[in-house]
Amino acid sequence: MKLLKMNLIKIDMEINPEFDDIRPYNDDEVAQVIQRLFENPKLRESLEAYYPKIEWESFRTTALSLRNVHDLQIKIIVYLVTELVNRSATGMTGSGFENISKDTPHLYISNHRDIILDVSILCVLLLENGFETPEIAIGDNLLLAPWIEDLVKLNKSFIVKRGVSGRQMLEVSRHLSQYIHFVIKNKKESVWIAQREGRAKDSNDRTQDSLLKMLAMGSDTNFMDSIRELNITPVTMSYEYDPCDFLKAKELQQRRDDPEFKKSRLDDLISMETGLFGFKGRIRFRIGKPINPQLDKLDKNLNRNELAPQIAQIIDNEIFLNYQFYPADYIAYDRLWGGDYFKGKYTPEDEKIFDNYIQQQLEKINLPDKDIPFLTEKILEMFANPVKNQLSVK
Repeated sequence: MKLLKMNLIKIDMEINPEFDDIRPYNDDEVAQVIQRLFENPKLRESLEAYYPKIEWESFRTTALSLRNVHDLQIKIIVYLVTELVNRSATGMTGSGFENISKDTPHLYISNHRDIILDVSILCVLLLENGFETPEIAIGDNLLLAPWIEDLVKLNKSFIVKRGVSGRQMLEVSRHLSQYIHFVIKNKKESVWIAQREGRAKDSNDRTQDSLLKMLAMGSDTNFMDSIRELNITPVTMSYEYDPCDFLKAKELQQRRDDPEFKKSRLDDLISMETGLFGFKGRIRFRIGKPINPQLDKLDKNLNRNELAPQIAQIIDNEIFLNYQFYPADYIAYDRLWGGDYFKGKYTPEDEKIFDNYIQQQLEKINLPDKDIPFLTEKILEMFANPVKNQLSVK
């Protein structure tokens, strides 16, 4: 009876109908959702298009036998992500696992390069090193079809509602924050969220003050204590090449030429596919140190408008210090600002390879009035800004 009572308490803590509109699927929903997915022909069409070597019947049998999220991630998600990385990168490594605990939930806040792969790779690396995966914040603008929503919610994703009216934004933000606090304090699970809404188009990675203010809304304590409860742990993602760099440069020119420009759903889909399958070179993730010891040094008498930018800078500094750089990053920095500052970090052959890469990326941009100098500068900034930011800390 005592064991049964404890289990019931645990279930009550983990399931709260208040969050049914945004939460991921629970273990007891897995089998039904997987069955629904396999009844939709779009799933097979997409998987066979993206994974031509997949043995469909074997894959289907394995998937339909699953009964919980952990097994789904181990037997399906790890395979899918690893296959993608093997096809589009020359290596994937992770470090910094000594900075985190298997017994303590973390709120991972990271820079953001790829819409889907960033947190997918982080989850694979965590599993490979014996850690549980976090729940994942994902914008509803990426849920382009109901079956995609099913897929991401099976993979521990909760929904961030975008595009709501000004009146609704406060309540939506509070609801989201309350859920994140609920996951960490009640479910005792970690959470991942990007440091800003959308990806930094110029790789100038900065944590938004508004994100921290949102995160603090979910607790009845003061601003600082609410942030401390989340055990924020910065994560740095370094890709040798960003396959979406030409799309980001294109968008930057479109926004420059038309301040009212907005991306379409098709643009989001193209970015997702390009990020997944485009060449990335070497990939390195590093988990930084939890920031609570640094928060203890701040003046708790300051208000949230004064504390938020200081906390954002602490997160950013940890991300900056943990970048991994490659020859292209140093070449771009020298061409924009450094002269010969990093000349010893690359060879003439590296420069030739980089020049060919830039030319190939520029040729992919289909704009009627391509501003080549502007587009070139923007792509160079994507490589060089992380170097500049690390130098600012060191």
